[in-house]
Parts: sequence; structure tokens; C-alpha cells
Amino acid sequence: MSRDLDALTSWHADWRGLRVAVLGLSVTGFSVADTLAELGAEVLVLSESATEEYERLVPLIGAQLWIGDLGSVPDRLVEFAPEVVIASPGFAPAHPVIAWIRAQGIALWGDIELAWRVRDKVVREDGTPAEWVLITGTNGKTTTTQLTATMLVAGGLRAAPCGNIGVPVLDAVRDPGGFDVLVVELSSHQLWYLGLSTAAGQPVPWATTCLNLADDHLIWHGSAQAYRDAKALVYRNTRVACVYNKADEATQRMVEDADVIEGARAIGFGLGIPGPSDVGIVEGILADRAFLDDRRNTALEITTVADLAARGLDAPHIVQNILAASALSRSLGVEPAAIAAALDGFRLDAHRIEVVARAGGITWVDDSKATNPHAAQSSLQAYPGAIWIVGGDLKGVDLSELVAGAGATARAAVVIGVDREHLLEAFARHAPEVQVVEVVPGDTEEVMTRVVELAAGIAQDGDTVLLAPAAASFDQFASYADRGHRFAEAVRQWIDQGSAGDAGGSTPDADA
Repeated sequence: MSRDLDALTSWHADWRGLRVAVLGLSVTGFSVADTLAELGAEVLVLSESATEEYERLVPLIGAQLWIGDLGSVPDRLVEFAPEVVIASPGFAPAHPVIAWIRAQGIALWGDIELAWRVRDKVVREDGTPAEWVLITGTNGKTTTTQLTATMLVAGGLRAAPCGNIGVPVLDAVRDPGGFDVLVVELSSHQLWYLGLSTAAGQPVPWATTCLNLADDHLIWHGSAQAYRDAKALVYRNTRVACVYNKADEATQRMVEDADVIEGARAIGFGLGIPGPSDVGIVEGILADRAFLDDRRNTALEITTVADLAARGLDAPHIVQNILAASALSRSLGVEPAAIAAALDGFRLDAHRIEVVARAGGITWVDDSKATNPHAAQSSLQAYPGAIWIVGGDLKGVDLSELVAGAGATARAAVVIGVDREHLLEAFARHAPEVQVVEVVPGDTEEVMTRVVELAAGIAQDGDTVLLAPAAASFDQFASYADRGHRFAEAVRQWIDQGSAGDAGGSTPDADA
């Protein structure tokens, strides 16, 4: 007799003996396996590889582990006959194993659905589980998640950032200390999996936001429309506040089309003067006109652009993130003074428009986390006229529009990456006035040293050299962080060698 999966909506439901296959053994996959084992399910983990630690731990928690090729459906999975499969978000819809699971009619979940179903393991004093705030967008997700959690804590709430930010939601759900709010960063991959869920597995969040939308992960999703549809799912079932970007029409359309809980409000954020249900900026003051009684005639001050500038938080796209986080926090009753206090001590993550050095009149900025065109555009707008370091694994995205727009404002471009033909063509066609030099693909150890040499040769007093690749890093580096670290180290070596005093206006010896 098949199990009624819609009855499994509590930690205290009967999960015993449920056959669950877990695909992937990263930090997310292990959190899934560990949770299911604790619930008494029969668990089989399938992965193409495993760290020594996870290979040791999986049997210890009472789960089975199979390691092998997942390019096709393994016999071990067929023999196991799972009632549910929970896949790590790296498995794309077109993956052969995912296609087989769906064709067999087997329930397919992501870790977010499982976390929602067992969210009542630890409850608040009133007996209810933590509220959820969901955050997605092409760019700014992590910063906004961190900002929101920081603001909530400053407002006296127990809050945890989790999800795609690096801490699995299941780890937060099972934390014995418990929380009032989970601030959950969601990737488009995680949202796609939520799109498969029945009503029993769909989160019903307190507040939600899609910060922006631009083409990304098109190979994974198969099309721009599929990517957009996945992002739009963040607003489904919102109870209180759907926060959207007034400068991004796509996010407003998502809210208008969303199936929300009766009474949920649409809250806009933007860099202009806010309307009666918005947060925005009035004469340099970040203002809330959404969460106060007389919002048609008055506003509440949150902070000022000048105060943000003093903390390095005044880049336009960072201010947008701050406004979105403020709206989410205000929806939960956090006072403006607490938000301002949280911003006083907030610092951006490494590799997010991070100034790594100022020397010889040149400012060196690491925005290696700008892994797509939308993020790179924001960086270029924050540093007009920069010497732009661009290129890498483009993930099927065309950079022509970026080059023709914000890219054309760059004083010069240093092109990296193994596959750069289309990027070079875009500069030749759309921004011929921009000086372009190439770093010929070589050993990872040498790439950034050459980048800095070329950029320093072009740079003049007052210039900014901006690493905003608009591409993923995996063609030449281990990660965007590795790329940023290597850039910063190359800059430091250049300064230590005394090259700073020699920079300014010389023509570089280009590689091509």
C-alpha cells in the first residue's frame, strides 16, 4: 500500500520506513539524509563522489551510500524502489535521472520542501514554528538575506539566514535553540523543485521578495521563460508582504500574477521617491511609506545615503538591497531605529564590490561575485569609466547587451576566460571605442598576475580597476571566491614590487 505523502506535514508524523533516495552528497544532501535518518526513514544516498568525512558519516547515521556514475539511472536506484526522491539543487530538469524519476511518477522533492514539512521540530513559546521569509533574485540574494537577518536580530527577534546562502534550511529547522524567523535565500534551482510540490509541501511564508530578474542559468532551466517562472514561485502563498523592485517590471508582474493569501500586500522598493505602499529615497533619506498608519501623508526615516556612504554601502544596487531588506524587516515589526543600528555594523561579504587596495592613484575593486551580466552592469554603473576585467564561463548567456550598454562606458577592458570569441566580437561590434586587451588562457596561477600587469599599464591617476566578470569562474578557477582571492593577491604583489609608483598611462604589451 502506497504511503499518503500529503499526511507527512509535521516532524511528528509517521516517517518510519519511508523509502527515500537522496541524490547528491554536498552539505545540502547530507542535511537531507541526516534529517530523514533521524525521522526513521529508510535512506539511500546516491552520489558521484563523496568527501572522506561524508563517506564515513553516512553509514553512522543509519543511511546507505552508493557512489558511482549518475549519467544514467543506476540499477541500485531502481532496485531500491523509492517512494520519494530528494535531489540536491544541482540536478537539472533535463538530467537523465531526474527525467526517469518523473516518468516513473515518483515524488520528487527538494530540501526546501522537506524542511517546510518538518518545520515544527522546534517551536516558539506559543507552540508555533518559526516564520519564513523567502528571498530570491538574479543578484543580491545573499547580501539581502544577511541584511534582513541582521535587521531582525537588531529588532529583538531570533533570526537565522539559511538556504542557498550556505547553511541548509534543515540545519536551521533542527537547531535546538529555535528561531522566530528563518530568512531563506532561494536559488532558481530550489524554486524549480518547489514548483513540483503539492499543497502539502508548499511553504506559506510571512514575506517574500524577488529582487530583480535577468537572464541566468539558462542551460540549467532550458529557457529564459522557465527561469522566470521558477523565480516567480517565491511569491506563492505569501501571507503578509510581497516585496518587489519598482525598477524591474518583471518582479511587479510576478506579484500581480501570484496566488497569495488573502490580505497580502504588494510593497515596492526603489531609489526614487516612495509611494504610499513603498520604501524609497527622499532627498537623501531612506524612507518607509509602507508600514505606518498615515502612509499617504507621512514617512519614517530609516537612514541616510550619507550614512551608508560612510560605511561603503552606497552603491546603487546595495542601496536597493538595503531597501528590500528594510521592507521585509518592517513587515515583521522591526522599528526603523533598529534597522539603522543594524546597518551601522554591517559589512559586505568578500568579493562583493570590495576595495582591495588603493595605490599609485588607482583603486582596485573585487566584485568577483558579479557572475552574470546583471550583476556586472550594477558594478559598472557604480564605477563609471573603470578598467573592466571581464570574462569566464558564460553559462550560455550573451553579453552583447551588457557590452553595448554599461560596458561601453568602460575606459578599457581586460578579457579573461577560455571561451572569449563571442565576448570579443561584442566589443568589436558594440563598443569599438573601448580599448580591449586579452589575457591568453594559461595556468590559473598566472592569469591574475597578467591581468594586474595589463590593467596597471592602462590605468591613470584616479582610475578604478574593476573585476566584475559577468561570468562564472569554473573555466579557470575553483570558484568566484578563488578568482577574487587570486586577483587581490596579484594586486598586493604588484604593490609590494613597487609598481604602483610606475603606473599611469603607458601602453600595455597586449597578448593579442
